[in-house]
Amino acid sequence: MFGLGMQELVIILIIILVLFGAKRLPELASGMGKAIKNFKKASTEPDEIDVTPKKVAESGTDKAEEEKGKGA
Repeated sequence: MFGLGMQELVIILIIILVLFGAKRLPELASGMGKAIKNFKKASTEPDEIDVTPKKVAESGTDKAEEEKGKGA
């Protein structure tokens, strides 16, 4: 596990405990868990589908029909 032994992990946890305090640790762990969950969800779900209507390209027949409509 990244070349860290049990002693190194305990020292890191003690430093985190001293820096943030015992009351903030559950909040930090919850926030980290939610962030990881959201990241996994975003990376696995497909991209959103674009449902906006696309403009229809005008063809020669459409222009001819418009001109007939203007002339009448």
